[in-house]
This record gives sequence, structure tokens and C-alpha cells, in this order.
Amino acid sequence: MKIAAVQTVSTISVERNLETARQLVGEAAAAGAALVLLPEYFCLMGRRDTDKLDAAEPWGDGPIQRMLSETARRHRVWLVGGTLPLTSPDPARVANANLVFGPDGAAVARYDKIHLFRYENDSGDRYDEARTLVPGSSPVAFDADGWRVGLSICYDLRFPELYRSLMDPPCDVLCVPSAFTQPTGAAHWHVLLRARAIENQCYVIAAAQGGTHENGRRTYGHSLIVDPWGEIVAERDEGEGVVIAELSRERIASVRQQLPALEHRRVGR
Repeated sequence: MKIAAVQTVSTISVERNLETARQLVGEAAAAGAALVLLPEYFCLMGRRDTDKLDAAEPWGDGPIQRMLSETARRHRVWLVGGTLPLTSPDPARVANANLVFGPDGAAVARYDKIHLFRYENDSGDRYDEARTLVPGSSPVAFDADGWRVGLSICYDLRFPELYRSLMDPPCDVLCVPSAFTQPTGAAHWHVLLRARAIENQCYVIAAAQGGTHENGRRTYGHSLIVDPWGEIVAERDEGEGVVIAELSRERIASVRQQLPALEHRRVGR
């Protein structure tokens, strides 16, 4: 199976972002990808953090969800839809949800971001996702044509216990749609993604926001695909585009046979 990570530089316009996503998913499908991952907030990077409240959709209906369903069906791909805001019981906060649609356009999985990002640097810059987001509570994986695919979102990457919980039974692929900041991305992005691949002996696919956005925010980019040995097999630094790699069951089996670390686990079993 070929898999593709889509990189965007999303704007303040949902309509423009959806059109960009349609085009890039089509590009990935034309190159042979059967599973395509969009980045976190592919549908909106608002001027204010609260703009996502206005764009929020009820689970099961809305223009963003319809676009994901229609695009998956049109190109006959498994579409892991980055993230979009879904309404919650709290009118002041939304869920940052990762929805998966199958090749028939049907919704097959929903994962709500569990770990919410909070950051403060020495210059006094502060950011707290909990002001506008409600956290999820449950890990989620799904089956895509016999490949077990685990879901996560951005800041989740710093919590290896989430990925361990997705490894019973072991995943073949871990998805990480993200919008890493420039400073945290430059410091930690590659090492964290490679670590998750190495310790879980599976592929990791990370679709990122990558560039300077209309709202002035700068995201790190570097969408990439890592193999079970921790080798980066495809990467794009900045700007819109697609990275593609082919999954190999033989590669997964070889790594797990040569170094059976998953079998050697004792803590948490």
C-alpha cells in the first residue's frame, strides 16, 4: 500500500482550504496512494483561536465532513482527515477531531485529541488549547485493507504511552496530523517521530502545516514518513505538497524479527 502525507499552509478561509485539500488529495491519489493523511487544522487557521468555534460542525454533518467523504469516495482512498472542529456540550469549546473516511465515503473512525498543548516561553508568549478545546479520552485505531492504523494528533506525539496503548495488537502505521510551531518543531519534531517509529517498530506518517500563514503564525512543516527502523523515507520541508512512500509488510516483519522489542515488553503488560 502506498501512503501519502499532505502538507498545507492553511488560510483563514474554510472554502479555500477545502479546495486546496481536494487538489492535493487528488494529486496523492493520482500518484497511487491508497491512504492519504491531511494535517491538523487543514480546514482553518483563523485570525483568532476562537475562530474555530464559528467553523465547528456537529458530528455527522457539515461542509468540511461532506468534502472529506466526497473526496475519499471520488478517489477511492482511505482519507484520514487531519483535524476539524466538532461541536461539544460546552458552547465555548470544541473537539479537535480526526475523522477517517473509507473509499466508499463512509465514516469509519473518529479520534478526538487527548493531549492539549500549552506553551509559554521566556519572552512571555503563551498559548493554551484548553481555552477553546475539550480533550478526548480514548485511543482509536482502524483497519484499512488489512493494515492496522493508529490515530493521534500533534501534541500527542510527546506522550509515548498513547502509542503503546495502540500496540495491542500492534499497529502497522501511526498517523500524526500536526501544526507544530516553528521553535518546537525545529527542536523536537524529527526526533519524536523517529522515536515513535523505533519503539513501536512500525511506520509513522506525519502530515504538517508548513509555512507562514495569513494570520501571521509560522508552522514548522517537514511532513514525513518514517519506517519501522526509524529511517526517514520521504519528507517535504515547507509549502504545499505531498510526500509518498510504500508500506512493506516484509520491512515490518524483518525489524520485529531481528529485534523483537515488542515481545520483550514487561512493564504495562
